[in-house]
Amino acid sequence: MGVVEIKSLEEFKEIINKDTPAVVDFWATWCGPCRMISPIFEQMSETGQHSGVAFYKVDVDAVPDVGQEVGIRAMPTFAVFQNGAKVNELVGANPSGLESLLAAARK
Repeated sequence: MGVVEIKSLEEFKEIINKDTPAVVDFWATWCGPCRMISPIFEQMSETGQHSGVAFYKVDVDAVPDVGQEVGIRAMPTFAVFQNGAKVNELVGANPSGLESLLAAARK
């Protein structure tokens, strides 16, 4: 499926209100750890191992109202949303933690 970029608060709200778990990568272009983990997140989205989970990313500088809505304080932050609620979160560029977050989202 790949990672889809969210470009507005309205689009974000529409995505998180679905029944399908949505994992959102909150990142910034100037963030070194974000650039390190981004290809790993992209790869995880394409393996098929995490089917049933939708992958998204938000550039917090390009769409600041989404980051503010969620209360993002550090990048990267990976958050899982389902049925309009944040159900899990991981702060930092931690590949094994990201794998665990995705595994939990599939259940």
